[in-house]
Amino acid sequence: MRDELPRLVAETSPSGRCALVSDETVAELWGARVAKLLEEAGLDATVATFPAGEAFKTRQTWVAITDALVAAGLGRDCCLVALGGGVVGDVAGFVAATYLRGVSFVQVPTTTLAMIDASVGGKTGVDHPSGKNLIGAFHTPSAVLADPAFLETLEPRRRAEGYAEAVKHGAILDGSYAEWLADRAEPLLAGRAGDVERAVVRSVEIKAEVVSEDEFEAGRRQLLNFGHTVGHALESASGYALPHGQAVAVGMVAEAWIGEVLGVTAPGTAAQLRRLVRAFGLPVGHPGLRDPERLVARMAWDKKVRGGVVHMVLLEEVGRASTERGATRPVPSAELVDALRRLDSGVSS
Repeated sequence: MRDELPRLVAETSPSGRCALVSDETVAELWGARVAKLLEEAGLDATVATFPAGEAFKTRQTWVAITDALVAAGLGRDCCLVALGGGVVGDVAGFVAATYLRGVSFVQVPTTTLAMIDASVGGKTGVDHPSGKNLIGAFHTPSAVLADPAFLETLEPRRRAEGYAEAVKHGAILDGSYAEWLADRAEPLLAGRAGDVERAVVRSVEIKAEVVSEDEFEAGRRQLLNFGHTVGHALESASGYALPHGQAVAVGMVAEAWIGEVLGVTAPGTAAQLRRLVRAFGLPVGHPGLRDPERLVARMAWDKKVRGGVVHMVLLEEVGRASTERGATRPVPSAELVDALRRLDSGVSS
């Protein structure tokens, strides 16, 4: 499947020039092979890398990569190739959105999280000390090449984290898919090709359907943020020591519990989500939940805040999000703090 990459790049780069953007970890594993693939097809590939990890998804990294493109003399007829996980895709996509007021880019995800979720939808950006993804742009990739062979070098822990987003897709729109994921957790974590491909395809189908209806997140696309309001707050409060997939797993359980306390979500939903994410060895609790006031203060910097009030995606049950008042509903800080204080130890440990 990787052999398709030169054709995809050539189709979107009239000059035949491209920049291969990756983090240092992925570049060491795959960078030389992918660059050779491009060069053997007659493409001129400039390689730009940065240190791995969410801590480097910053404006400083955006500047460094942009400077590398300028130094290489790449014009508007070039193409960026984002080779890596969600962080690489976000950073490279933001560079592509802003370099020379916008150039094409191709996503080549190398993690389950990126294949299942992050590479689809056109969200790009970098973090700010006050919160995650506060600076960015919508910039849709020209193509996404998801080759499960890239997952062969992925650590088991990182494989598991990607399936948090898959469970999220099932939680908001397809309960049977969520249950299938938990039932097939062992072969999915082992990288069994047929199961991995089915998960990638179904998750992309769900996300693409939602995104096609609401490209710029003005309405229904906000459903995809389930688990992310609490999850992003935990991530930023930890200085990004808490990986995104783990944060989303904890966030989904906590937000389902908040929905139960508010009388929106069916009782037992949080416990069901706990079982689903635990099937992948993912956490359902975090020490950050024990300080609700601090956590809710972090949520105030979330992109989904309107008029100073957090707007949150709440479920009716696993497989169906509550949309009676729109994709999200306002939850005052006092109610959030109260619900988190009452978080049942059965769904938070």
